[in-house]
Amino acid sequence: VGYDLYCKMLNEAVKEAKGMDVAESFDTSIDIDIDAYIPMGYIPNEMQKLDIYKRIAGIETADESEEMLEELIDRFGDIPKKVQQLLHIAALKSLAHAAYVTAVEQKGSDFKFTLYEKAKLDPQKIPGLLQRYGNKLVFRAEEPPYFFYQKKGRSGKETGEDTIQLLRKILEDIRELRIVP
Repeated sequence: VGYDLYCKMLNEAVKEAKGMDVAESFDTSIDIDIDAYIPMGYIPNEMQKLDIYKRIAGIETADESEEMLEELIDRFGDIPKKVQQLLHIAALKSLAHAAYVTAVEQKGSDFKFTLYEKAKLDPQKIPGLLQRYGNKLVFRAEEPPYFFYQKKGRSGKETGEDTIQLLRKILEDIRELRIVP
């Protein structure tokens, strides 16, 4: 066991012994078909670009996202669409994490929302959520549990913004299933 992991485990054990709530630790990933990157000419310096990518990946709140947006405009000028989408995806990742979602994956026009195995969600609220989406959203109580959203009867070309809005709505609804202590 590495030293960092040992310290983390020890810290959690001390908190648990004191009766404190131990925060759940899990990673969240987003894998969707949206072009989201910093274009070559927007931030010419590679070191600055890498720093911005790292900081965007660490965004956890809407305020942090807004601050990053303002900083990018101040330092580099108007934001290209691809950078805006990068910020939107960072916000989705934060929202997914708050909803105990470990992965959001897109396959064609379908989306899978994999839940953290120890998610503190109220199972009695799941049928109401599924009902709101008709037959487009299903829940599978597998290992790990997940929600699956299947677009049906949609025609025409959808934009990245449409996809981001859809994912934001579903993730907000999943977050509403949380058990609040």
